[in-house]
Amino acid sequence: MRSEGLFRLGGIRFRGEDVPQKHLILILARELASNLATPTLIADEGGRVVFYNEAAEAVIGGPFAELGEVGIDELGASFSPRTREGEPLAQEDLPGRVVLDQRRAAHERIWITSRDGVEREVSVTGLPLFAHADEFVGAMVIFWRE
Repeated sequence: MRSEGLFRLGGIRFRGEDVPQKHLILILARELASNLATPTLIADEGGRVVFYNEAAEAVIGGPFAELGEVGIDELGASFSPRTREGEPLAQEDLPGRVVLDQRRAAHERIWITSRDGVEREVSVTGLPLFAHADEFVGAMVIFWRE
C-alpha cells in the first residue's frame, strides 16, 4: 500500500512511496518488546537498533527517543563491554553481533558502563528473528542486571 503526498520524518522530507518499510517481523517484535518489563532491544538484519523498550532505558542509560536508531556495534562499544575479569570484550563476541553474524542464539554475562556512567553486571541473550527458515530479518537482544 502506497501513501501519497509529502511529509517530514526526523527533519527529512519524504514522498509517501519513499518511506523506508520495516519488515513485519520487526514490527511485531517491537510490539512484543514494548509490552515487556524485561529490557529488550530490536535490531534489523543490517545491525541497526530500530527500537528498545522502556525497561531497557535503565540499563542503556537513556530513552530510545533520545538516542534514536543507531548501529548495534556503535551502541555496544559505547558501553565498554568487558569480562568479569575486566578484560575488554571484542564486538564480535557480544551476543547481538553473534546473532547478526552467525544467525544463531548467543548468551554472555558481562560488565558494562552505561551511557549514564553507571557500571553494571548484565546478562545478555541474543535471539535471531526469521520470517521464514531462510529469511533472517534481525535480532532481539534481551538483557537484565545481575
